[in-house]
Amino acid sequence: MNLTTDLQSFASYCRKNFAKDFLASIVTFLVALPLCMGIAIASGAPPATGLITGIIGGLVVGSLSGCPLQVSGPAAGLTVIVWEIVQEYGLGMLGVIVLLAGFIQLAAGLLKLGQWFRAVSPAVINGMLSGIGVLILASQFHVMLDGKPKGNGITNLLSIPQAVWDCWQQVEIGNSHVAGGIGLLTITVLVIWSSTAPKKLKLIPAPLVAVLVATAATIAFHFDIKTVLLPDNLMSVVQLPKTEALGRLVEWKIFLEAMALALIASAETLLTATAVDRMQQGPRTKYNQELASQGLGNVICGALGALPMTGVIVRSSANVNAGARTRASAILHGAWLLLFVVCMPSVIRLIPTACLAALLVYTGYKLTNFTVIKTLRPYGRSEVAIYLITILTIVATDLLTGVVVGMVLTTAKLTYLLCRLDIQMDTLTAGQTVLYVKGAATFLSLPKLAAALESVPNNTELHIHFEELDYIDHACLDLLMNWEDQHKGQGGTLVIDWGALGAMFRKWRRRVRKSDKRSHESLD
Repeated sequence: MNLTTDLQSFASYCRKNFAKDFLASIVTFLVALPLCMGIAIASGAPPATGLITGIIGGLVVGSLSGCPLQVSGPAAGLTVIVWEIVQEYGLGMLGVIVLLAGFIQLAAGLLKLGQWFRAVSPAVINGMLSGIGVLILASQFHVMLDGKPKGNGITNLLSIPQAVWDCWQQVEIGNSHVAGGIGLLTITVLVIWSSTAPKKLKLIPAPLVAVLVATAATIAFHFDIKTVLLPDNLMSVVQLPKTEALGRLVEWKIFLEAMALALIASAETLLTATAVDRMQQGPRTKYNQELASQGLGNVICGALGALPMTGVIVRSSANVNAGARTRASAILHGAWLLLFVVCMPSVIRLIPTACLAALLVYTGYKLTNFTVIKTLRPYGRSEVAIYLITILTIVATDLLTGVVVGMVLTTAKLTYLLCRLDIQMDTLTAGQTVLYVKGAATFLSLPKLAAALESVPNNTELHIHFEELDYIDHACLDLLMNWEDQHKGQGGTLVIDWGALGAMFRKWRRRVRKSDKRSHESLD
């Protein structure tokens, strides 16, 4: 009976969705292929490690994902932190750190902490993405000239003019100008195809067209520039964790690297999942399931010595826009990656490294989206300031420091808002005073409110207006009620529109009054 039902369900799927999923998987594969390799090169790792991550992201995570139409693989947003890990610890340690990060994500998903990973200020998230964009653009610009990144973000950025000058000076003795020309050709084709391609041809991804044109030009003119290094056997790049490397997991610094990787990967994944939900009308994301599946994927990637993965917006949007209906599209894209790498590695080795770097230069430019300032400005100058400071800190130091600084500033802003209480006192007559309260009346601002109340003369009728009060906590309510009792004992009165504070506080006030009365009675 179950077999019959399964066959009927499969037949129904084939009739309704298979053709759309199949086509979408081809489009997603064509977008993913160059990006997987380019991100690996940008991360300081062999291109094959990025392809392995893309394959796992499709076959494993695609099967278990809590966001069926999201596509997972190596992400441009992680290149900076991965590059720093590779430079400091080496490729052997990268796998171990990714393995630990995967277990952290898996545990967080099983503990249902998925929603908490989204609890990051938009100013910090946008600052992180823009900062990553600047870092990617600055580092990959040098790779696009067949060179290497010069160091940290600020060094890469400031050395771009010198790199361009050196390229111009070496026209007669080197090939960096040729690589730069191929990179420029790649970006030009990418922009032109994205903006002017006919509707019928829009389905062909712009990155694929750019790679094909740049590769064809390199072959046709016999340019002597760097190309992708890919082994015939994909398994030859697999590095299983060594005992010595696993022993370093007890080091606090290694744990912090893994935690940072897990946090950034989780935030990027879940934000992408939210964006995918907005793109389509299908099932909504199950965040804990998505987080757990990403964790499992990174555990496998770490065990194989591959790059870490996240849900990625470029491939996910390509998947949705190509008409994907179910998770089968993401799974199939992983199968196509595996098939292409196994059967046609010689074709991949024809692709110029400058071409892949140019794709990431353009990706970095797109991530560096300063127009987001317009969306942050209505929420106050402080949001714009946090956004800009996060970017500057990331570029000047590193990704983790920048994100931490942004979160600290966000917390400081929240603390300031919780502490901010504006009080204005007006004396109408000799026996009548009005108090206007604006902001947040919390225990942090209680001393200020207490000082204002204590300055009210005895035998005075005090009116307190809460119309512009955003929030009041129990500590301040308790202060008001206690002060009211004392003020009445000194011949004064307190007039408050308790309705302005809401029904909840009225009930709380009555409950506290009754509780106090019972307490006094029991003491008597």
